[in-house]
Amino acid sequence: MSRVALVTGGTRGIGAAIAKALKKEGYKVAANYGGNDEAAAKFKAETGIPVFKWDVSNYDACVEGLKKVEAEVGPIDILVNNAGITRDAMFHKMTPDHWNAVISTNLGSLFNMCRPVIEGMRARKFGRIVNISSINGQKGQMGQTNYSAAKAGEIGFTKALAQENAKVGITVNAICPGYINTEMVQAVPKDVLEKNILPQIPVGRLGEPDEIARCVVFLVADGAGFITGSTMTVNGAQYIV
Repeated sequence: MSRVALVTGGTRGIGAAIAKALKKEGYKVAANYGGNDEAAAKFKAETGIPVFKWDVSNYDACVEGLKKVEAEVGPIDILVNNAGITRDAMFHKMTPDHWNAVISTNLGSLFNMCRPVIEGMRARKFGRIVNISSINGQKGQMGQTNYSAAKAGEIGFTKALAQENAKVGITVNAICPGYINTEMVQAVPKDVLEKNILPQIPVGRLGEPDEIARCVVFLVADGAGFITGSTMTVNGAQYIV
């Protein structure tokens, strides 16, 4: 029987690339999304991957959503925590809503998603959890204290959960993408991209969503059981850890 994989924020951008790559590898895949019904419907029609809508920042919504996924697709063996938002502002202008929205969605969602599935993974003695963090969780970024804090927290969460579950066949790893060619980056003005961003990237280009997806495919494989608690840096040498 094929292993079941769930990708949060899985109908657009990096998440969509991950979901498609996992399906291509033979996994049974489900994709969560938060709000864009039109994009989710298009993704489902194009890929045949079932989609499930809920807010990953809400624990009860995650519990109910995960029950629906498991009833329709099967017990979750692989969880990719990709969903995330930005609410950028300089800290002296940041509001509590800016802070709380990003922390809840980007970091709180890791608890909300992992807690309901971890006991099943432990009982089956197999699990793969991949958390999509960010280069800005490693180096920080001006105007993103909320986002940087959340993404750095994801790395700490990854290391701790990996240690707790290493003996029961569950691996937990993080991936830190740099600037990836998604809708969010494409929205950056061209002159800013060419003058301020690309010169910081030694390989001289943006990354592609498929390149992050290939990292996920590698980490979730049955044969990757000795890789856990790791942070994979994928940023074109923009920031070397």
